[in-house]
Amino acid sequence: MKPHEDSARGLAQLEGYLLWNAEIEEARRQARRLTGQLPWLTTAQREDVERVYLMERMAGCRESLTRITGRAAELRGEYTERYVRLRARCVAASVVAVSAVGGACTALTVLTR
Repeated sequence: MKPHEDSARGLAQLEGYLLWNAEIEEARRQARRLTGQLPWLTTAQREDVERVYLMERMAGCRESLTRITGRAAELRGEYTERYVRLRARCVAASVVAVSAVGGACTALTVLTR
């Protein structure tokens, strides 16, 4: 792998790590906000509710990320396929255009002699 590819991959991993940690912190804030609305909970109950909320939220996030990753891979494949077809059509159109211009020049040369 080339150095710039390694750097890009490392930066993507770092970004993913930071985003995941931000998601965890947001889930913790929401869990605290939820338990703050339940003043009758004991400290142990509050901690249990926050822990369960956090675990459920992280499980949901993982499922969403897995679906998104799969869909992104599907789209990448579809767009790559479309790009290959479009490139082939453009090359074919260019060949036809160059051939037509070449034929026209040849015809003009023959006619003007």
